[in-house]
Amino acid sequence: MQRAKTKKIIPRLALLLAFSASAAGLASEIDHREFEATLHVPYKAELAGNGDTEARTFTLAFDYPFVERAQDVSWRVELLSPNGDVVQRWHGVERMFTKGVDVRVRWDGRSGSAPVADGVYQVRMQALSRDAAGDGKGKLPDASEYAVDQALAASADELKEQSWEILVGKAAAPAMPAFKAMDTGPASAAAQAKAKGGKGKEPLPGMMSAPATASLPYTVYFANLHSQTNHSDGGGALSTCTGSQGAQAGAFGPTDAFAYARGRGLDILMTSEHNHYYDGSSGTNSSASPATAIALYQAGLSAAANYNAANPNFLGVYGLEWGVISNGGHLNILNSPELLAWEYNSSGQLLGDTLTAKNDYASLYTLMRQRGWVGQFNHPEGTGQFLVNGVPLGYTPDGDEAMVLCEVLNTSAFSTNTTESETGRSTYEGACKKALEAGFHIAFSTNQDNHCANWGASYTNRTGVLIPSGTPLTQASFIDALKARRVFATMDKNSQLVLTANGQVMGSRFTNSGPLNLVANYANTAGQSASTVIIYEGVPGRNGTVTQLSTTANTTITPSVGEHFYYAKITQGDGKIIWSAPIWVTQTNSSDTTPPGVTASESGSSGTITLGANASDNVGVTLVEFYIDNVLKASSNIAPYSASINSTTLANGTHSLVAKAYDAAGNVGTSAPVSFSVSNSSGDTVAPTVTASESGSSGTITLSASASDNVGVSKVEFYVDGALKGSDTSSPYAMTLNSTTLSNGAHTLTAKAFDAAGNSTTSAPVNFSISNATSQQLILNSGFESGAASWTATSGVITSDASQPAYSGSWKAWMNGYGATHTDTLYQQVAIPSSASSATLKFWLKVDSSETTTTTAYDTLKVQVRNSSNTVLATLATYSNLNKGSSFVQRSFDLSAYKGQTVRIYFLGVEGSTVQTSFVIDEVTVTAQ
Repeated sequence: MQRAKTKKIIPRLALLLAFSASAAGLASEIDHREFEATLHVPYKAELAGNGDTEARTFTLAFDYPFVERAQDVSWRVELLSPNGDVVQRWHGVERMFTKGVDVRVRWDGRSGSAPVADGVYQVRMQALSRDAAGDGKGKLPDASEYAVDQALAASADELKEQSWEILVGKAAAPAMPAFKAMDTGPASAAAQAKAKGGKGKEPLPGMMSAPATASLPYTVYFANLHSQTNHSDGGGALSTCTGSQGAQAGAFGPTDAFAYARGRGLDILMTSEHNHYYDGSSGTNSSASPATAIALYQAGLSAAANYNAANPNFLGVYGLEWGVISNGGHLNILNSPELLAWEYNSSGQLLGDTLTAKNDYASLYTLMRQRGWVGQFNHPEGTGQFLVNGVPLGYTPDGDEAMVLCEVLNTSAFSTNTTESETGRSTYEGACKKALEAGFHIAFSTNQDNHCANWGASYTNRTGVLIPSGTPLTQASFIDALKARRVFATMDKNSQLVLTANGQVMGSRFTNSGPLNLVANYANTAGQSASTVIIYEGVPGRNGTVTQLSTTANTTITPSVGEHFYYAKITQGDGKIIWSAPIWVTQTNSSDTTPPGVTASESGSSGTITLGANASDNVGVTLVEFYIDNVLKASSNIAPYSASINSTTLANGTHSLVAKAYDAAGNVGTSAPVSFSVSNSSGDTVAPTVTASESGSSGTITLSASASDNVGVSKVEFYVDGALKGSDTSSPYAMTLNSTTLSNGAHTLTAKAFDAAGNSTTSAPVNFSISNATSQQLILNSGFESGAASWTATSGVITSDASQPAYSGSWKAWMNGYGATHTDTLYQQVAIPSSASSATLKFWLKVDSSETTTTTAYDTLKVQVRNSSNTVLATLATYSNLNKGSSFVQRSFDLSAYKGQTVRIYFLGVEGSTVQTSFVIDEVTVTAQ
């Protein structure tokens, strides 16, 4: 009689904990050398009421990874009343160097001797780090309140500020509109059901949620859109991870991350790898190969695509975290098929596909807009980051189109917490507000920046992505949702928040006249309720201050004529916060049919020239645009309306300027044309000469150019089929390109050379061909996720039994494992093309055995090639209990000898009569090229 299969298993989580990988190497100082200051504040006291029962402790955590000198940290904490008055203040100075410092501030629940009144208060911390005097071993600087205030005021632009609300006593719960929670994605829904005691089973592949009754017609997919693996400085084993991993030294890669996140109830995980780590260094590896760096990035894209194909109810996203912290700022690019780089090796080769100059955010935004890529501001600061023309979070129209998200909250990047209880959290709402006021159309996100192998598990925060119900979760539907800004940020994975305005869903941009009804639609599926609700209002492009509009979930106003944005923020009874995406409204006066009046002017003929306009309107001018020779060159939304441009962007000679003025009702006034002349002082009017060449037809190809100029060549750009692929600023002008980014067949290369005066010449086109070997996958249902489809096996072999985990997904082939005499077989028949240059069999195998012998093979698995009559043509390998181990190992065999034949890939498992041995097989592929 058969016995049940023995459950002698090492779960995948245990594997993550067990592996420590090789030595981690040096961490990236350039990406993590930054003063960090966080504030943890309990929303409620343990004993709610008045007086000392409202006492609680505020925890300040200061750190400065990889700092080179001892630091003196000046800090101030303020308790603000509901109307913004300072109730109490604390201050101090702390010294730190090689490790962080925690400060605990105890509040007794009083103001002076009297208990404070009930209400929602705010705790605000400001902190500043400075090099300690001398060797850092002397006395601390003056820590008086006056000295601390002076220190903070002197460097206001460098302050770290964090603030959180607290509830004192009881506050009346706000009235909330009826709103039924929208359906959630399969993985998150299964996790929620499991948490409530249900079975938590995901739907079968291909199933899609239907619209929830009496709710909005969207499905919420919960995401973590910021994490790293061993493709850069993440993937650290939990047992040893204390910080950033050495470049490509972490224990775990993208596939591990996707599987872990899916198992923790996430529907979407983005592994956002630092773009300058692909050379194997946190600095610049002068001996690195461009082909190796590019191949690693492409491998990450393939890992995501393969995992998604095997797990259609989950979306793995692989992309870039571009930039550095020092004088820069990190941003994610969520859908780039190319590796962007600014580093060169010692041979002058770009270590990536496309050149993007370090810290040149304006040019990056332009490239992203041209390519249709979207981005997220990561842990943004309001000062010193994302500079454009010296302005922090500087606005450009290209940036407005490309940047779709702003991280409003992050958990500690180096947390190893796996119980969703991490207290190290930072909020960046102030910087996101600044970006909104600058004119960026961004939605809020909240992520975990995981560098250790706990993707999505450190805290309950999630980014909720709204995809129309009935639409499959794919890369395309995900990116469409981000472009529509249908996103909310939540600290509670069971909460949802959608702001609507006159029925328009958050993320929308529309024109309105008359009243505007704003509704904060909130739901929580775990019994929490709203403690406070705030609707905020701002003006895009004003560069002013976002203000509180109301404290009710249903608010009706008539906005002033002009541009506005609104977003909702809800704090739950447990202190967790949810942010809606903004909604953008152009308020008009429907009776306004009068266009503005406008005249244009120009001053200067060389260098920087100034474009000006006088514009007026019966209601108000909202925007003035400047056109030169019918081409839009600049715009201004603040009087006096003017713009400056570099005259070298125009040819010498006569030009025509026209100004267009707009009002809030959409009326347009156009000025009379103004003629002006440009006479650039540079005597250099001779354009460079340039010829192009290309070498290679597969793998890594080289694009080259020979260029010369009477003064000097400043840059050469390379275009394939009219698309910019990269540039080089020094001779010999060349770049490498991964040919797999081009289709097989004929292509055209042109090179464009520039000189310092702005003269340029485009080379004659050069024709070349690409002929990459194409691969064909012959095995169907290779990961068994469709059950036994396309396979022939003995009963019980193909299974989703969770007691023996699959390599990926839920299904696998589990052969033997009964501890009794038993034979299992598994095969699939394939036809190997006679035209193939190669054919390769690969599969992942784990041998789990209770046998203790180290010399005798009691239980065996044979890997065979048989013909269609089941005759054995070859036994490729025999595995046994002697090969037992705790992890999967990939096996590979050459099948080139069977080209032109129809054969069976055959697995034969034979088990003895006493002790179990399980042969677990997954991801079987036969690839013909």
